[in-house]
Amino acid sequence: MGFFVTSVGSGKGGDLGGLAGADAHCSKLAESAGTTGRTWRAYLSTQEKGKRGISARDRIGKGPWYNAKGVLIAKDLDQLHLNPNIIKSTALDESGNLVNGRGDKPNRHDMLTGTKSDGTGIHPRETDDRTCSNWTSSGEGSATVGHHDRHGGGNTSWNEAHNSRGGCSQEALASSGGAGLFMCFAAE
Repeated sequence: MGFFVTSVGSGKGGDLGGLAGADAHCSKLAESAGTTGRTWRAYLSTQEKGKRGISARDRIGKGPWYNAKGVLIAKDLDQLHLNPNIIKSTALDESGNLVNGRGDKPNRHDMLTGTKSDGTGIHPRETDDRTCSNWTSSGEGSATVGHHDRHGGGNTSWNEAHNSRGGCSQEALASSGGAGLFMCFAAE
């Protein structure tokens, strides 16, 4: 396994403890599912004033990535960002379980990313918070989210479908179809 959707978030909405906290959450979930000896990175970007922040695509290695059932998600970064095999039946959690999507109760298809569709961080001209204060806020702000099931709102993007509504709290993320979940990739 080199890819999974987190089965649970931090419980604090967009406050993941920054990138380091999100990466540690990925590692903990992977190890609890029996995958050890890998370096895990959350598919999250950051924002910085005046320059592009850290880009998710630069954090996750070069691939290939397989889900918990051995299905190829993408062979490399180009395929991941142009034509990945990320749909509801392949975007499984660390134990190989389906993650609720559009039409399920509750819908949990909003994946935190803070990322543009090409995997890069939000451009410095975009001043609105799109990363819940670089993954440290469960209050004001918002997060760019993707849809792991590639459905909803006429946007099929797995990593840049829309921005969360109403803030970065667990309740705000749930109200628009999320649960503070994100995607993890083995970086080596």
